[in-house]
Amino acid sequence: MQHRTLGSQGLEVSAIGYGSMGLTMAYGPGDEQEGVATIRHAYDLGVTFFDTAELYGGGTGSNEILLGKTVKDFRDEVVLATKFGFDLAADPYGGVLNSRPDNIRKVADNSLRYLGTDHIDVLYQHRVDPDVPIEEVAGAVKELIDAGKVKHFGLSEAGPQTIRRAHAVQPVSVLQTEYSLFERSVEQLFPTLEELGIGFVAYSPLGRGFITGTAKPASQYDPTDYRNHDPRWLPGNFEKNVEAVNRLGELAKAKGITVSQLALAWLLAQGEHIVPIPGTRSAARIGENAGAADVTLSEADLAAIREILPSGGFGARYAEQAMPTWI
Repeated sequence: MQHRTLGSQGLEVSAIGYGSMGLTMAYGPGDEQEGVATIRHAYDLGVTFFDTAELYGGGTGSNEILLGKTVKDFRDEVVLATKFGFDLAADPYGGVLNSRPDNIRKVADNSLRYLGTDHIDVLYQHRVDPDVPIEEVAGAVKELIDAGKVKHFGLSEAGPQTIRRAHAVQPVSVLQTEYSLFERSVEQLFPTLEELGIGFVAYSPLGRGFITGTAKPASQYDPTDYRNHDPRWLPGNFEKNVEAVNRLGELAKAKGITVSQLALAWLLAQGEHIVPIPGTRSAARIGENAGAADVTLSEADLAAIREILPSGGFGARYAEQAMPTWI
């Protein structure tokens, strides 16, 4: 597995990471043993970058606990990233933001305990909190870094002004935001990231599973599955997205790879500062995703992809009321 350096603070990770959210939320009931097997297989294939969050456990720490106990035997060989930013006592589904310094410190201590480690490699603000100045947030994380509890500071779904203000207090190593063949909006932030020396982590790099070629109409998913409400699965958008993925699949087949590998390789080709973190509950899928790091796309391949999806997929990535605002 190739490695990449994210940002100018020395954060080195595998070119393909792993997002653990789906093990415990958003995609219907999960299976713990299956989750353990998937994480271990990812590590065996060279994945060293594992992403979790307090939110993914709904206030119970379940996602962090699962990840922490699974990587216990090889903790020093991997990079663990987690996130703060919600009041889960008020709303375990993340409806209430809270990035006050006292909550950041509390969440960090909880995450250290849940992960079973003495340091967090990357601590992200999960969502920008308009009620707390970003300078206070960055200052609180700086204190944690100075204390040795955290190594790197990250932001998620933040805009250029917020990134600059935070970076002035504590250098930001990485920004995490949705990015895929379906979702390109974040590209407008890349000049700021390049200027400041900040890496980029792409979450939902396979369009929440749509770009795997296995998408079903929303009604066929478990009632608790997020995709029941994703605009890209709505009638009208769904059919257009299926057609686009089928065309991508033809291109992938001609190269002897899967459509998922094509989509991940496309992301890697957008810049050396980019690392995708696909999530899956399947150990078999882990092998497929990891294999994307070895795929090289030609200029002709990239041009063919642009022809199929010149500006992204059909339908917004969130329902309008849930769409993050970048400032």
